[in-house]
Amino acid sequence: MTGSATASVPAALVATGVVHAFGGVAPVRALDGVDLEVPAGACVALVGESGSGKTTLLRCFNRMVNPQNGTITLGGRDVRAGSVEALRRGIGYVPQDGGLLPHWTVRRNVEMVPRLLGMDDVAARSDEALALAGLPPSAYGSRYPHELSGGQQQRVALARAVAARPPAILLDEPFGALDAISRADLQAAFEGVRRITGATTLLVTHDLMEAARLADWLVVMRAGRVEQRGTFSEVRRAPSTPYVQALVERTLAGLTRLQEGR
Repeated sequence: MTGSATASVPAALVATGVVHAFGGVAPVRALDGVDLEVPAGACVALVGESGSGKTTLLRCFNRMVNPQNGTITLGGRDVRAGSVEALRRGIGYVPQDGGLLPHWTVRRNVEMVPRLLGMDDVAARSDEALALAGLPPSAYGSRYPHELSGGQQQRVALARAVAARPPAILLDEPFGALDAISRADLQAAFEGVRRITGATTLLVTHDLMEAARLADWLVVMRAGRVEQRGTFSEVRRAPSTPYVQALVERTLAGLTRLQEGR
């Protein structure tokens, strides 16, 4: 890697007492006093069924959601202390659909944040990020998003998220819409990106095995609350609630069926 792509110092992500509800007359509480800590340089996966609050919690960190109560910090600084534009340019984000601009080339998409930040060697940063995500820039840099497969588009989104070497990255179900082979390939690419950049990472997924593969710790959510936190081994060995136990049993049963070829 060149000196132009020096990584930022990883920053911890912390949520304390976060409460948020959607709706007016009959509001639905999406987050109900949630506490979360992602230590600097670590990867934590938020796991749970649809509606558990995991995506809402992730979006609090880049202010796509502004919680009604509680504190959200990045590197010890309240995310609401500065402008939302500066915050989002300083934290990587990979949505489920990639969010690429269709009228821009792959290279221009990846260059976006370094350009906005006024960084030097923008083209070099973009090419390094693409190579890191498994897309040789000479082959893919001049293409447009519609010329790529779904897996390739997500690789571009991953490259865009790390091109400016932010201290933290948010990933919201980034592999969920892919076929099994593309998903496995992109998971491997993510592992490589994380190993080299060292960024603090918060990953949202409904797949417990994916979380076990990619994250240092799991946080299982349900109905806006944290049901359990720990390593996959800890959660598997001693589920703390009936919901967590059922989640583990379903995951292990699915893994058994897969191994047996059923």
